[in-house]
Amino acid sequence: MTDTQSMINELLLPVRQFLHCETPESWLEEARKPENLNALLVDHCNCELKASQTAIFLIRKYAVDEKSGQALLDWAKPYEDFVYGRARQKDAFHGRKNGLSAELTARADCPYGQDLIDKMVRLIKEEFHHFEQVLEIMDKRGITYSNLSAGNYARGLMKAVRTHEPATLIDKLIVGAYIEARSCERFARLAPFLDDELRKFYISLLRSEARHYQDYLKLAEHIAGQDIRDRIQHIGQREAGLINTPDQDFRFHSGIPASAMVN
Repeated sequence: MTDTQSMINELLLPVRQFLHCETPESWLEEARKPENLNALLVDHCNCELKASQTAIFLIRKYAVDEKSGQALLDWAKPYEDFVYGRARQKDAFHGRKNGLSAELTARADCPYGQDLIDKMVRLIKEEFHHFEQVLEIMDKRGITYSNLSAGNYARGLMKAVRTHEPATLIDKLIVGAYIEARSCERFARLAPFLDDELRKFYISLLRSEARHYQDYLKLAEHIAGQDIRDRIQHIGQREAGLINTPDQDFRFHSGIPASAMVN
C-alpha cells in the first residue's frame, strides 16, 4: 500500500463511520462517463461557493454585529458577482480567499460566537480557494462556467431541520457536517477513475473536507451543551435515504441516477 493510499484510508475511516451508507456504485458509474465530467465540475464549483455562503450566513445570523456582517458580504461579493452576474470576470476575486477586509467581532450575547467565527472563517477561506481551483481546471479544459439548477440533496436535508432555536442552528450544523463528509467520501471514491490532474486535485481536498465535517459537529455539540446523538442519527438516516433515492438530475451530491433504475 502506498503512502498516499494509507493517508486516504486514515482520513476516510471516521468519515465512513459517520456516514450511514457508501456512495452507490450506480452513481460512480455515471460520474465516470466522460460526457458527465463537465457537469460534474460545474456543480463542484457551485458547491464550493454554496458552502462558503452557508458559513457566511451562519456567522452573520448568529455571531456578529451588522458591521462585521457587512465585511463578510463584501468578501463574498466578487465571487457572487461572477456566479450570478452577466460579466464573468475572474480578476475581481482571484486570490481573494484571504480578502476579509476587517476583523470580525463576536456579539457579547453570543457565548459560542468566537468559536463559530474561527471555524467558519477558516472554512470560507478554503472553500473560496477551492472554487478558484475548480475554475482554473475548467479554464484549462475549455469548460465554460454555467448555472445549474439546485439538486434535491441539500433541499431534502434541510427538511429535517427543526424550526425553533437553538435547535435550528444545531440541526443546520449537523446538516453541514453530513454534506462535507459526503463530499470527502465522493472525492475519494471518484479519484481513482479520473485523469492525473483531477485525481491529484480531489485527493488534495480530502484533508480539508474531513476537517470541515468535524468542525461542524464540534460546533453543534458545543452549542447544544448536551448529547445530540439522536439528532445526528436522524439527519444521517435522511442523508442516506437521499443518497439511495433515484434522482433525475445528476449532481455531485445526487442520489441513484434515474437511468440506472431502468437498465
